[in-house]
Amino acid sequence: MSYREERDAMGVVQVPESALWGAQTQRSLENFKISGEQMPAAFIHALAQVKRSAATVNHNLDLLNTASTAAIIQAADEVISGQHDDEFPLVIWQTGSGTQTNMNMNEVLANRASELLGGGRGSNRKIHPNDDVNKGQSSNDVFPTAMHVAAAQSIHHQLIPAIQLLRDTLANKTEAFSGIVKIGRTHLQDATPLTLGQEFSGYVAQLDHGLQHVEAALPHLYELALGGTAVGTGLNAHPEFAARVAAEISYQTRLPFVTAPNKFEALASNDALVHAHGALKTLAASLMKIANDIRWLASGPRCGIGELKIPENEPGSSIMPGKVNPTQSEAMTMLCCQVMGNDVAINMGGAMGNFELNVMKPLIIHNFLHSVRLLADGITSFNDHCAVGIEANHERIDALMQHSLMLVTALNPHIGYDKASEIAKKAHHEGTTLKAAAVATGYVTAEQFDAWVVPEKMVGKHD
Repeated sequence: MSYREERDAMGVVQVPESALWGAQTQRSLENFKISGEQMPAAFIHALAQVKRSAATVNHNLDLLNTASTAAIIQAADEVISGQHDDEFPLVIWQTGSGTQTNMNMNEVLANRASELLGGGRGSNRKIHPNDDVNKGQSSNDVFPTAMHVAAAQSIHHQLIPAIQLLRDTLANKTEAFSGIVKIGRTHLQDATPLTLGQEFSGYVAQLDHGLQHVEAALPHLYELALGGTAVGTGLNAHPEFAARVAAEISYQTRLPFVTAPNKFEALASNDALVHAHGALKTLAASLMKIANDIRWLASGPRCGIGELKIPENEPGSSIMPGKVNPTQSEAMTMLCCQVMGNDVAINMGGAMGNFELNVMKPLIIHNFLHSVRLLADGITSFNDHCAVGIEANHERIDALMQHSLMLVTALNPHIGYDKASEIAKKAHHEGTTLKAAAVATGYVTAEQFDAWVVPEKMVGKHD
C-alpha cells in the first residue's frame, strides 16, 4: 500500500494514498482500536447534509466563494448518496464530542472537493477542511445537529411508516375477529369472555399511543445546535448563520428543523434524544406484550392454548421433525430487549452533560439509531411474516370457552358471589361441567343456567 504525507496541528501523518480522509482521521484510527462498531451510515449521511447546508449558507453570506461552495456541495451529495461510505471508518468509542468524526467528514469533503476543482489530496488540496468545510462551526455544535437530523429522519422515514403498517394490519384483524367470542385470561388464569377482536383492539390502541408518543418527541429533535459553535455563544459564526442553516437543512430534508432557542442546552445536554428514546422504549414494551400474547395464543399445536394459527415460515427444530416455532415473535421480543438495554446506555450518556458539553454523544446516537433500525425492521418483519397471516382457530376457541369455570361470573347478579363461587369450586374439584355443578347445588335450574350464562352476552359492547 502506498502512502501520502498529511499534516495537522500535531505534525506529519502517513495516510493511505487511496483514502479520502486525512491526518486527524488517521490518528483516530491508530489511537482508538476499540471493538469495531462504526458510526451508523444514517448519521454519516446526516452529517454530510449539515455540511452541505453550511456551505450553502456561508456562500449566501459571502463567506465562501462560488467554486468552493459548488465543489463542497457536490462532494457532500456523493456522501449522502452512499458513494463514499468506506471513507468513514472511525469507531463509536472515540472522543465524546465526536470531533474526530466531524474532522473525518471535513477531510473527506475537502479532499473530494479539491479533486473536483482539479486539485489533489492532502497538504496541496484546494479546499481546507477547517477553514472552508468547517467554516463557522465547531464539532460541539455540528455533531449534535447531525444527531438530531439523523434521529428525526430515521423516525420519520423508517419507524413511523412501520408502526402504521402493523397498526393497520392489526386493525383489520380486529374487525375480522369481532364476532369471535373467547375466554379471557388474567394472571394467566381463566377470566370472563371477550371477543378476539376486542383483544386485538387493545394491541391497536397500544400502537396508536406508541405512534403518538414518538411523534410528540419530534419537536425537540427538530431544534438544532448549529450556530452555537464551541460553548453555545456562537463565537466565529456569522450572526445570521444559525437561523439560516436551520432553514436550509429544513428545506433540504423537508422536515421542520429550527435553530435551537438556547444553544447552551443544545450543546450541554442531549435531553431531546433521551426523551425520544423513552418513547422508543415504551413502544418496545408494547411490542413485547403483543408478540408474547400472539405466540402464547398460538402455542401448541395440540398441547398449548392454540387459539390462533400463525404462518409456518421455516422448520423449527434440528431434532424434532415437523416442529414449527413462533420465530417472528421471538425475534421481536429479543430486539425489544435490546432497545430497553439501549435506553439504559442513552440515559447514562445523557446524564454526562458536564458544564458546557455532553461528552457521550457518539454512544447516544449509536444506540438511538440502533433502536430505530431494530424497531422499524422488526415491526415490518413481524407484520409481513406473522401478523398478516394470523387466523383464528374457531374450534379450539369455542372448546376452551365452554370449558371455562369463569362463565359462572354471569350468575353473580342472580344468586350472589358466594354461591357462584361454590358452584365454580364444585365443578373444578369434581371435574364436572359448570352447568352440572350449578344444577346439583340447587341454586339454579337448568333453564335458568342456560338463560343467564350466555358468553355472547358477557362481552359488553362490541362491533
